Parts: sequence; C-alpha cells; structure tokens
Amino acid sequence: MYTGYGNEKLQIEAIKMFADGALGRRTALLSEPYFDAPGEFGEAMHDQATLNEMVKEVRNHMMPIAMHTIGDQALENILEILEQLPKVKHRDRFIHLSVIRKDLIQRLADPSRIADIQPRFVVSDYPWVKERLGEKREANLYAWKTLLSSGVLCAGGSDAPVEPVNPLLGIHASITRREPSQSNGGWNENEKISMMDAIKLFTIGGAYATNEEHLKGTITRGKLADMTVYSNDLFFNGKSGRSITNKS
Repeated sequence: MYTGYGNEKLQIEAIKMFADGALGRRTALLSEPYFDAPGEFGEAMHDQATLNEMVKEVRNHMMPIAMHTIGDQALENILEILEQLPKVKHRDRFIHLSVIRKDLIQRLADPSRIADIQPRFVVSDYPWVKERLGEKREANLYAWKTLLSSGVLCAGGSDAPVEPVNPLLGIHASITRREPSQSNGGWNENEKISMMDAIKLFTIGGAYATNEEHLKGTITRGKLADMTVYSNDLFFNGKSGRSITNKS
C-alpha cells in the first residue's frame, strides 16, 4: 500500500506519528520550561535518533507523515529531520501546532507542508493554558492568523471526539476566539482571522490536508458536489446589517 492507494470511499494517506503529548498534562514538548512547573519541558514521545529512523523509513516508501506536534520543541525536532530528507509527492501534515515560535513559522511556509489546526482548542484550553506558558509566551499560543499571514498552508479540524465535530463551532472559534455563549473580546485577539479565512480552513484547507484539492474543497466544475447549504449567510450579520469582519 502507498499514499494515494484506494478509491473515492477509502484511501491510504500519510503515516500518523506522535512527537509529544499535551499541554494539559504538561507532556507537550517545549523549548522553555512550563511557567507553572519550572524545570519541566514536557516529554518527547521518541528520542531524536529513533524518530529520525521512523521518518526515514516512511520516506523510503515515498510517503508523507502526519505528525502530532503540540509543543514548539516537538515541531523543531521533526523539522530538523525533514529538512535532511527528500520531499515526496504528497504534503507532510503537522497536527495541532498549539505552541509555535516565530522562527519556526517560515520553515513551515512550504507548499509541501500543511498545518492541521483545531480552532476549538482556544475555547477549551483558555484560561488555564496561560498558566502553563505564562503571559510572555501567550502570543505563541494558537497563532492561526500569524501562520496564515506568513504563507503557511492551514487546514481546520475538530479533533473529535475530544472537541465537537460541528465545523461551525470551529469557524466561530477562529473568528471570535471565545465560546458562542460568551460576549468578551476573545483570547489573544490579535490572532483572530476573517470569516473568509475561517471558511477556507474547513473547505479548501481540508482538501489540501489530504492532498485532494483536485477533487473537492471548492465549488468547481469537475469536483465532487460535496457541500452544505445554510439557511443564513455566514458572511452577513443580520442584527447589525453589516458584513462580518475579524472583530465580530
């Protein structure tokens, strides 16, 4: 079996791997210690030599990886490996990217790579996640707008069943960075994205993540009629009579 093997109902894609754990348990691998647990950096799922051999084996089969990377050090570790190996036909996918440093973003801005992000994490993880990293590193948390504006390909996901599968909740979290029931300005407001960018995350972005942009993701002649019709215009705020912007 190989990437692309299968048909329209079932298809082989990337090889899923884990580089680290989660912020909640302080097992996400960070480059600096946890603010609320000095001396703790998280846990690498594999030592660097083992991870290197695993990724090389995948590349020997000309297949891409789908790597769980929540902490910035986990991302750096896998980028160090990939940058020494040849690219393949299909994109490598980086899943979550909850904590990301600016110096790593340009290394992600490559058409052979895509960030598979879950906007609802902002809703679930605040405010306790600030305790993990501290205010000085908050700008590195769920920095979706920074990723997009830096040219990084991004796809929106839910991480169901951990988070609700409904894409509208992910879209709402992308543009407001808060719960629908809340009325505050949202967490880390500088990283709010526009409605258009949010819609793209869950349409063409999702198609890019599985290397199927030729088949779906946009309403285009020849592609699958894979679409949802809503009763209300997502781009229009009926109460205020204006288009929805980043600050809605």
